Amino acid sequence: MFPPHLIARKRDGHALSGAEIEAFVSGATDGSWADYQLSAMLMAIFWRGMTAEETAAYTTAMMRSGLVADLSAIPGKKADKHSTGGVGDKVSLHLAPMVAACGVAVPMISGRGLGHSGGTLDKLESIPGFRVNLPLADYRRQVAEIGLCLIGQTAELAPADKKLYALRDVTATVECVPLICGSILAKKLAEGIDVLVLDVKFGRGAFMKDAAAARRLAVAMVRVARAMGTPTRAVLTAMEEPLGRAVGNAVEVAESIDCLKGRGPADTMAVTYALGEQMLCLAGAATSQAEARAQLARSIAEGSALKKFREMVAAQGGDPSVVETPSRLPQARWQVPLLAGAAGFVQDVDAMGVALATLRLGAGRKKAEDAVDPAVGVSGLCKIGESVSAGAVLALIHANDEPALADARALLAKAIIVGANPGQAVPLIGEIID
Repeated sequence: MFPPHLIARKRDGHALSGAEIEAFVSGATDGSWADYQLSAMLMAIFWRGMTAEETAAYTTAMMRSGLVADLSAIPGKKADKHSTGGVGDKVSLHLAPMVAACGVAVPMISGRGLGHSGGTLDKLESIPGFRVNLPLADYRRQVAEIGLCLIGQTAELAPADKKLYALRDVTATVECVPLICGSILAKKLAEGIDVLVLDVKFGRGAFMKDAAAARRLAVAMVRVARAMGTPTRAVLTAMEEPLGRAVGNAVEVAESIDCLKGRGPADTMAVTYALGEQMLCLAGAATSQAEARAQLARSIAEGSALKKFREMVAAQGGDPSVVETPSRLPQARWQVPLLAGAAGFVQDVDAMGVALATLRLGAGRKKAEDAVDPAVGVSGLCKIGESVSAGAVLALIHANDEPALADARALLAKAIIVGANPGQAVPLIGEIID
């Protein structure tokens, strides 16, 4: 189990045994492997891949690196959703209270920004006072009391993944099916859920650039999760342009609050409903997608989902007044519009280009230790196919640094294309993998 020996075996294309994989994961958990050794193994796995047996062993070892939460004393099914990451993907923030308002508890463990994609925890922490680091006992109690809790990985749950997640982010080893599979499922299956729905994204702003690669990942995760006893479905969704009209942290929280008030962007709500329908059906709370959609829509119309969100914010130490007054969220020093130079139609909004612009503003991380500025980002983004007049606002840039503002503006100008003919958006909702 000598680390260089195991790294060399994987580097040379050998399948690792369950014991060898356990040694690697244990080394990440207890610190017996140095960061450079863990990074070397991650790169070897990235290049050489893992067999189905290795992937299952890796996922199991990651999950068992800490405690597995027991929520069996809480009545009813517990459901969760996870996204593989995109640009402007704030769906968890409003979907979780919507599902909870329909009577299905949602215990959710989320992550921070990974590469160019935003993290749910970073968004939540833009709410003044919001605590994502709750002890397991508090997590369990909150799920029992209000049916909803969104936290980060604790020292108790899947601690190996917390370490390896951060290293993958900064060593270009994110786009690897076995590593993604193990990372996602280790957290999700350790949180005490009964059913799981996965949002597997593909396109320019996703880690999986094409639908075929996303499908392979979806199939792998569904198979592993089901083999481990958790009914799971995956929904393939497109990430060619940003989801919604806001990309950042506080700006995305504000947009999620709009979603809960019935004012959410059409594309964001389409993905929200597609995932929520599967959650309610898998949990047995609805017998059809149509029935599930009606329940979810009612949670918004009647205000019960917004109430759940407010209860969650208050329970986790956040300022619940942001629900009524989103301007209490962090505000950037400058809000500068990007204007259309001529009339026409929006032909393209490159999700990756927008992500790089917000990363330059400080909304994400280049290195694991980087601080995130909660106030910066982009709002009011135009959408592919929309008509615009000369001088119309294509996006509003929220910035706290002048050089970053100039760079982000240039990146956005390249990412957003206006021409004589309208562009065609890629269909958002793809195949459902069951």
